[in-house]
Amino acid sequence: MDLEVYSKDKKNIWNEFVCKSKNATFLMMREYMDYHKDRFTDMSLMFYDNKKNLIGILPANIDDNELISHGGLTYGGFILDKKMKTATMLEIFDLLIDFCKGRNIKRILYKPVPYIYHEIPSQEDLYALFIKNAKLHIRNISSSIKLDTKNDYETRRKRQINKALKNNLIVLETRDYNEYWTILENNLMEKHKSKPVHTINEIINLANIFPHNIKLFCSYKESILLGGIVVYENKKNVHVQYIAASEEGKAIGALDIIFDKLINEIYKDKEYFDFGISNENKGRYLNEGLINQKEGFGASAVAYDQYILYL
Repeated sequence: MDLEVYSKDKKNIWNEFVCKSKNATFLMMREYMDYHKDRFTDMSLMFYDNKKNLIGILPANIDDNELISHGGLTYGGFILDKKMKTATMLEIFDLLIDFCKGRNIKRILYKPVPYIYHEIPSQEDLYALFIKNAKLHIRNISSSIKLDTKNDYETRRKRQINKALKNNLIVLETRDYNEYWTILENNLMEKHKSKPVHTINEIINLANIFPHNIKLFCSYKESILLGGIVVYENKKNVHVQYIAASEEGKAIGALDIIFDKLINEIYKDKEYFDFGISNENKGRYLNEGLINQKEGFGASAVAYDQYILYL
């Protein structure tokens, strides 16, 4: 078994492996990972078996003496061949640890892909982390709906949807990120004194690169945009983020009607609908108002974990 550090001449090989792996999303494509490459020192790794077949890749960056999988992604961890065996995964971790020690890396921050994003079961890495005595460092809670067995909405969500219908709101997919980003930025600045992780130019560029994966759905009253949601679409699931509405939109269910259309119409044939996390302070603080809204649509908890392995 052998490993090599990723280099840009391996881009096509990397992307082909992502597409045929058992637990990757489009976030692991190099075009997505590299849009902010100037912010990270990439140390992505590629693992080969004794027959020189690529069997695993690790999106990663290095920060001082720490290897992170990956600092620019919500989740990372090993992306694996569909024939991966648990014993082989243990060998891969041994190889990874030896590589890190040889580079004076003192610890690994490991962010496994949550199971709802697996095409087929893929938790060999969690067992290897246990064997290597890795410690749970962060546990964030996301809220997800299994769409073929979804729960009914809570009364408040139904009321908001009815308000939206009475006000003749409509939901459309749009490419008008500029207009929506103004609402989003105003919301984030007012509530959190923060800005979106992606600039307007970054999200437009990524949406152009991944038009089948990154989509914007907005609600309108006549021609006035009242609210919007950015969707990250994968083979079997969707993840929503950058959720915001104007003050008028909040009052008349501008977001609720979008969620309802996404859950019950547009993405009804997907397996999971993921609202994302509701935590701050490395998982120690739960934003109850935020998670109550998500759970009001029938969502329940999925852990987004991070582990530390000291070397």
